[in-house]
Amino acid sequence: MSAAAPVPVILNCASGSGHGREQAAKLEALFRDAGLEARILCPAQGEALDKLAEREARAAPALIVAGGGDGTISAVASVLAGTGIALGVLPLGTLNHFARDLGLSTDLAQAVRDIAAGRTLEVDVGEVNGRVFVNNSSMGYYPHVVHQREKHQRFLGGGKWGAMLWAVLKVLRRHPFLEVILDLDGRKTFVRTPFVFVGNNEYTMQGLDIGTRKRLDSGVLSVYLARSTGRLGLLRMALSALFGGLARERDFEAAQVASAEIRTHRRRQKRKRLLVSADGEVAVMETPIAYRARPRALRVIVPAG
Repeated sequence: MSAAAPVPVILNCASGSGHGREQAAKLEALFRDAGLEARILCPAQGEALDKLAEREARAAPALIVAGGGDGTISAVASVLAGTGIALGVLPLGTLNHFARDLGLSTDLAQAVRDIAAGRTLEVDVGEVNGRVFVNNSSMGYYPHVVHQREKHQRFLGGGKWGAMLWAVLKVLRRHPFLEVILDLDGRKTFVRTPFVFVGNNEYTMQGLDIGTRKRLDSGVLSVYLARSTGRLGLLRMALSALFGGLARERDFEAAQVASAEIRTHRRRQKRKRLLVSADGEVAVMETPIAYRARPRALRVIVPAG
C-alpha cells in the first residue's frame, strides 16, 4: 500500500508497556523503511482518542493507523466503521485480542511492514446503543469488576492486576444478578443471570483456545449467559470451559443472532440504567440496551498472505 500524503498514526501514549511519545521517532523510521511516511499523533491532555480520529477522518485519507491496546483500536475503529477508510493496527497493548484474532504480528517492525504491503479485509463490528465495539460487550459481573478496579486505582493507586483481583473479590461477595427480558432476533425470554456477554462474531468458549474467534466476518453476534447460578456454579462453569465440557452445562446458554435487545425487569424503577462494557470501556446506558451486528462495516489491513 502506498500513500502520497503522510499516513496518520494515532498512538495511545499511555498504552501497554511504556509505548509513548518516545516511540514516535522509531515508528517514523520503521514506516519510512517500509515505504510510507508517517505522521505520529498523540492525543492532547484530556482529548479523547475518538475525537482525534474524527478530526483526522474529515480529510478522508485512504488509511488511518491506530497504535495501542484494544481500547485504542476500538476507539479509532468506531470512527472509521462505515466510512471506507482502512484501519491499520499496531498492537501495542497488553492483550491485543482484536489483532490476535486478525492474525496480526505483535512484532512492531513486522506490523508496520504488514500495513505497508498488506491487503484490505472487510470485517464486522458490533454496536450497542450506537456505540461500536470490535471485540465484545457485556453486562453483569464484568462491568462491575472494571468499575470497581478503576475506582480502586483512582483513590488508592497501585497496579492494574492487583486492583483487578481486589475488584473481582469484592464483586463476587456482592454477587449481583441481572433480571432482564432478553429479545434475541424477536424471541423474548425472562432471565435471571450474573452476566450477559455479547461477542462480535462467535467466540471459542472452551478448551485451550478459549476467548478467540476463528473469523470476524460471519455477520452475527454471539450471546452467552448463565441462568441463575451462584458463585460455585460460576466456578464449575469456568472449570468446564477449561476442560472442554461447557457445552454440557445445563445453566449455560449460547446463541448466534443478528440483533438483541435487553430490558430491565424492575417495573417500579422510572429510570432504568445498566452498567455496560464495550471493549473494556464501561458506561451507564439507558435501557433498552439494543445490540446489532454491522456486517463488513470496517476495512482493516491484514498481512498479504
